Amino acid sequence: MDHRRLGRSGLMISEITYGNWLTHGELVGRDSALACIRAALDAGISTFDTADVYALGAAEEVLGEALRPVRRSSVEIATKVCLPTGDGPNDRGLSRKHIMESCHASLRRLGTDYVDLYQAHRFDERTPLDETLIAFDDLVRQGKVLYLGVSEWTAPQIRAALDLAEGIGLRSRIVANQPQYNMLWRVIEPEVLPLCRDEGIGQIVFQPLAQGVLTGKYLPGQPPPEGSRAASGGRAPRFIRRVLGDELLERVQRLRPLAEEAKLSMAQLAIAWTLSQDGISSAIIGATRPEQVTENAAAAGVRLSGELLAEIDGVLGDLVDRDPGKTAQMMSVKAAWHREQE
Repeated sequence: MDHRRLGRSGLMISEITYGNWLTHGELVGRDSALACIRAALDAGISTFDTADVYALGAAEEVLGEALRPVRRSSVEIATKVCLPTGDGPNDRGLSRKHIMESCHASLRRLGTDYVDLYQAHRFDERTPLDETLIAFDDLVRQGKVLYLGVSEWTAPQIRAALDLAEGIGLRSRIVANQPQYNMLWRVIEPEVLPLCRDEGIGQIVFQPLAQGVLTGKYLPGQPPPEGSRAASGGRAPRFIRRVLGDELLERVQRLRPLAEEAKLSMAQLAIAWTLSQDGISSAIIGATRPEQVTENAAAAGVRLSGELLAEIDGVLGDLVDRDPGKTAQMMSVKAAWHREQE
């Protein structure tokens, strides 16, 4: 497993991050989740991403249990705060109260004294930005958080946070951004990526497989295969339905010969594509079975040629979305991405 610096910080993270959104505590049981995390460790993955809101805390608990036998300094644990974790008016957002309470609850569930990376899961329009940044800075000063990040923030929001932190003399600054990014969804390319490259902010991107669609297992005109995320219960189908249009699936199938020529699986091609883009520090994978972890982790260290990257662009063509106005609006996909009947 290759490792990369997280932006301009001194923190090294694995090229593949293991994440547990929609899986641990929700789609898969405890034993399967523990097996997947063991497979991640066996593959050399050292970076693990979760959030307080995933399965209402159960995802953090499972991750903490799985990593308990591991030497703490050998892994990097990232979690997030902002999205609702309860029904109360202060059980959400980026107020000082919620940040502090959520961080302490996450540490307890994870069974650790600190997290390596603490991320603002979304931007909070209701809370003064200085209140948020000072609360994060205090957690860093207390040693409960080592590095700070954001997720799905727009370029102006990131710029405002950087300028404010410098203006009020905070000692910690944002070093990571966690956006959705893959071959199809490239909305961070026009604005977010250039800003982050200039400011030394690394990207830990989620959904490099576009909810599994880029693995090629979903076929045009056919129902989702049994056991797939699209055929499961819970919230997963709601997210994946947005990328099951026949036109999109047909175009994805045209990537298969390119993957075969490169001696890669479709999933490995998609992840390697993500890691080939400038400014990307790591790609987050999720899994319901250990063999998926092993396959996807093998994309680390793969370098795609410029010719192959150009061929991928040619295949996907006008289906690629680069609209920066859709940052943090993951459901706002192009019409051609949907199934016609939906």
